[in-house]
Amino acid sequence: MNIDLQTREITPLRQTFAHVARLVGEGKAASRYQEATYGGQPMANFHYRPTWDPAHELFDASRSRIRLADWQALKDPRQFYYATWTMTRARQQEAVEANFQFVESRGLAGSMNDALRTRLLDVLLPLRHVAWGANMNNAAICAYGYGTAFTAPAMFHAMDHLGIAQLITRLALALDEPDVLDAGKRAWLDDPRWQDLRRYVEDTFVVQDPVELFVAQNLALDGLLYPLVYGHYVDDHVTLHGGAAAAMLTSFMPEWHDETTRWIDAVVKAMVATAEPEAAANRELLTQWFRHWAGRAAQALAPIAELALGEHGAAALSEVSAALDARAAKLGLAP
Repeated sequence: MNIDLQTREITPLRQTFAHVARLVGEGKAASRYQEATYGGQPMANFHYRPTWDPAHELFDASRSRIRLADWQALKDPRQFYYATWTMTRARQQEAVEANFQFVESRGLAGSMNDALRTRLLDVLLPLRHVAWGANMNNAAICAYGYGTAFTAPAMFHAMDHLGIAQLITRLALALDEPDVLDAGKRAWLDDPRWQDLRRYVEDTFVVQDPVELFVAQNLALDGLLYPLVYGHYVDDHVTLHGGAAAAMLTSFMPEWHDETTRWIDAVVKAMVATAEPEAAANRELLTQWFRHWAGRAAQALAPIAELALGEHGAAALSEVSAALDARAAKLGLAP
């Protein structure tokens, strides 16, 4: 018996879901990011207003003073949805594992002198608690923000911060004994040099507006902390003084910061560039929030810059502050 196999081309009746087609155009194929993001925000038919916040619906754009005609305009230039985010982080985790294995197999941690190792742990270990605070804040942005294009990347960002806290813990255990973790906690709770930053983190926990919280955490604080600590201190200072192992074990942090900056900048830029009259009001409000929180962040990081870099700390902090101001100006925030 002969079997004759022939190919048949089946033309799909439509390229994507109807609600996505209305946004990308009828007859056009949508990306997986668009299908995972557009239309994901519940907008109607809620059962009841939350008893803990009866002034708002369960999902309510008015929780923020920022006004947008379309919250789906806050697109992520990385095109992250759950699958692409997990695949990207999995590849990066493989690189992290290779770095830890390289450092441990060759005993590079032991090549650091005791003074450098102690100072490195003094600077990095309390940052576990800063990263935990950032995890909490981005989870709050996801919970109280509006629009899947805004809230979904915030949840990915929250879990990234949790991973960073774990990497700092792992670095500490690779360099010293477990009781060093308790020393880092005591410094966070009691050392006067950390109290301004601790106050900053704890004050952000009670910020009600999710967009203001986004600015305070992701633009202002992280925009100063990561270039200062992982750029000026770890990559530039520690590496030059025999701590190349530390730069390898923290390589994820500056790489991650550069990547996530693209998303943070795109969100702020879209809020400023929305249609009038909302654009002017959004620009003024975002500028006000940025100036307030960036000023507080710089003040809180001043003792940390001195702890890390000594007499050069103030100059390094001034440099990263100027770079953040220039970045904000490019996004359309007022000088």
